[in-house]
Amino acid sequence: MKLIKSIAVNSSLLLALCSLLITGCEKRLDIAPYQSIAEDRALNTEGDVLVTLVGCYDGIQNPANLGGEIMVLNDLIGNSTNINFTGTFAGLNDAYNGLMVANNSFAASTWSTSYNVINRCNNVVSAVDKVTSSTAKKNSVEGEALFIRATLYFELVRLYGKAIGDGDASTNPGVPLVLQPTRGVTDADYKARSSVRQVYDQVVADLTRAETLLPNSNGFYANKWAAAAMLSRVHLMQKNYPAARDAANRVITSSGRSLNSDFTRLWFTMINNGGAMPSEYLFGVKVTTQDGANAMNTYFGRTISGMPGTAGRSDCKIRPAHIALYEPGDRRNYFVLSGGSYYTQKHLDRFGDVPVIRLAEMFLTRAECNFRENTSVGATPLEDVNRIRARATLAPLASVDLNAITRERYLELAFEGHNLHEAKRLQLPVGSLAWNSPKLIMPIPQREMDVNKQLVQNAGY
Repeated sequence: MKLIKSIAVNSSLLLALCSLLITGCEKRLDIAPYQSIAEDRALNTEGDVLVTLVGCYDGIQNPANLGGEIMVLNDLIGNSTNINFTGTFAGLNDAYNGLMVANNSFAASTWSTSYNVINRCNNVVSAVDKVTSSTAKKNSVEGEALFIRATLYFELVRLYGKAIGDGDASTNPGVPLVLQPTRGVTDADYKARSSVRQVYDQVVADLTRAETLLPNSNGFYANKWAAAAMLSRVHLMQKNYPAARDAANRVITSSGRSLNSDFTRLWFTMINNGGAMPSEYLFGVKVTTQDGANAMNTYFGRTISGMPGTAGRSDCKIRPAHIALYEPGDRRNYFVLSGGSYYTQKHLDRFGDVPVIRLAEMFLTRAECNFRENTSVGATPLEDVNRIRARATLAPLASVDLNAITRERYLELAFEGHNLHEAKRLQLPVGSLAWNSPKLIMPIPQREMDVNKQLVQNAGY
């Protein structure tokens, strides 16, 4: 997936790129000085478009992106209740303690890599008519680019904007919407922040169209069901429970996917599965020994004696108080005690794939939305929750309420990048911080503020 690096084009927001070395215990930002491409060198053939689409996937493999750091930030920010963070990267330590500043390197790299990939997606969408080998191929290419663009805008607006329910989404600043390829920077490319509502509307539009365009199966690339699953997640975040329920139900009933019978087989994709992505993953980021890196492994992982292939910095230790939430025999057994601390086994595999969204989430979303709407689309809430519990080898419940459903979701999806946004959605505290604390919103990177005077900074920075 490195082919795209020779033709990568930069986002309109990345106007002052350079390699920035952060000294001491901070991470290095190695941001290539990409050049804009002239119109006569734009995407002129189907081959150009296809290699640029490969570059979109290559971009989200970046550790600072869906290669894991987006999920790490979602789990780590303010989360002292479940995690004891002992790492030495100042940017992550500040995020964990609710002390981020405007030049936080992790906030900057997530922003820059996301807009870089968004611009690649924009290039694909703008030139999709060059794909003439078949209508199916053209549709798939457009759908994949729209899926990736929507997914990144969804992550950006959740990290850098206020949550739905925190004030007026129609006026709260989200992130700049850039929907056309940038091949040369002019004053018009200095975009203001679109509202949170505008960003969500674009995400829904992209995913809705992607679902209609994508094929039912597409290897480990995005397919119809990945788009529907992400759409369900987006609708749930907006508290649009009927739409979230219906999208989840489409995935459950029509995707042909099923829950892995063994929860432990969802992980260790390289160590135990020979690099094969579990069928329960509706979308994941591929990691191989040749390409990609799993940042969830980097920060949550650890080298465990007697478990070849494990690795990691041992930065995110799981607090015993979290493990005590599980019933005896439950998924609490999927934590390992090493060196006096507990670690989740989900991310021990050095070359394990990064799960972005999996089928279990769809069952739990359908259960919650059916409960809230007093409906039984596809199944009753009790049936869906007990399906997840049965896979975890737990006895079935006799009845469920909203707390039981959200608790099951919390335990099933723990340390997969959901904690921050689930707390905001349910309006629950994050550690010692209120769900709507400005400290739980990442800063607009200072370097973007310096070059784009249209931007406004988030409160507290």
